[in-house]
Amino acid sequence: MKIQRIGHRGQKTVSIGDLPRREVRLFVVFCLLSALCVLLSSDAIASDVSLHGFVQGNYSFSSRASNPDGGDFKWAEERVQLKLDASKEPLRLFIKTDAFYDHIDEKAQIELREGYIDYIEKKWDLRAGRQIITWGLGDLIFINDVFPKDYEAFFSGRPMEYMKKGIGGAKIGLYPAFASFEFIAIPIFEPNNYTNARRFYMFDPMPNVTNREEKNPPSNLENTEFALRAYRDIAGFDAAVYLYRGFYRKPYMMPDDINSTTKITYHYPKLSVYGASLQGRALDGVLSFEAGYYDSRQDRAGTDYTAPNSQTKFLVGYQRQLWEDFTIGLQYYNEYMHDYSEYVKNQPSGLPKDRKLYQLATVRLTQLLMHQTLKLSFFSFYSTSDGDYMLNPEIKYNFSDHIWAAIGANVFGGGEKWSQFGQLDRNDNIYLQLRYEF
Repeated sequence: MKIQRIGHRGQKTVSIGDLPRREVRLFVVFCLLSALCVLLSSDAIASDVSLHGFVQGNYSFSSRASNPDGGDFKWAEERVQLKLDASKEPLRLFIKTDAFYDHIDEKAQIELREGYIDYIEKKWDLRAGRQIITWGLGDLIFINDVFPKDYEAFFSGRPMEYMKKGIGGAKIGLYPAFASFEFIAIPIFEPNNYTNARRFYMFDPMPNVTNREEKNPPSNLENTEFALRAYRDIAGFDAAVYLYRGFYRKPYMMPDDINSTTKITYHYPKLSVYGASLQGRALDGVLSFEAGYYDSRQDRAGTDYTAPNSQTKFLVGYQRQLWEDFTIGLQYYNEYMHDYSEYVKNQPSGLPKDRKLYQLATVRLTQLLMHQTLKLSFFSFYSTSDGDYMLNPEIKYNFSDHIWAAIGANVFGGGEKWSQFGQLDRNDNIYLQLRYEF
């Protein structure tokens, strides 16, 4: 899935302090009690227990214009992360939690990044709890990776690991001889996080409508999301097929009256995805293919302007080391909208129209220097159909095995005022990351 066009509305980071869900609180308590049981058990000496983490400062300064609220920082925080990993066959407990102080909102929070229990057997395993899942082959382009993302983290210059959000659910792995399988059930819907309206300028087709609400899918058996991945080696290539039944994670606007709008409801339409991927060595590098059919179950006829039309998405990627410690990665991606004539016919006047064929190209350049302690990288998006772009140069230096720092920039522009990166034109920023790992 590409980085979606974004509404003006922001969403908060998922944190224990912000989540009203009773299930999450109970799970955290359960994890903490389980950790204590492992550590204090008489058999703990036979267990494998480790505690790691980091202390980090992360700051992003607006270089093009002040923020909508008049501030100059997209991001400004200090953060501590602790990772507890305890195992005693056949069980494993993993908890990753962050505590941080946000200088912009002037408040401290605790965020559960991951917290799950594994049960491991020879031919199958089970993972239950909050976990981060990554599928597919794309480099910052997501087709079959249908799990939640945090685009505000990416646009504001946070470490790349924070672009992925966790889901609360269960994952079963099955490993017969002929292939491997992953089956995932997600009972509580988790949307993508886009941008905070106080910190980012975004295109809003109805800026005068202030009465807005969000309507998440209710947490019940009928709305439980299901995902399946089957994968194996075929003639030296890694092959996989994917199935997903759930919801779009981008919110879509539903006005109460398109001709005289007084209220906007954001909703998440029903979605099924059927996809496949293939990756292996070819042309002196690594060649990747990925495709997916997005079945918009709420608008299969393409006539409902409040829900997306069905689409076919395709990605081809190539990565190669041209000389020692220098790597280039190229990607070409497109989205083909089905029932486009119906989409055009039913799209209200005054709202921007998507293209029938959206095209996007990316380039990633990476050079390692000074015995691989210095990393120079450059990543760029450029839409050949919309004409907009995003540039991300970065320099990272490892002072030691435990301390590193990175400085980079996010530059946006081109296209129309509503295009994917064109709408971010006034949000250029320079960021600094400094981390001590232990």
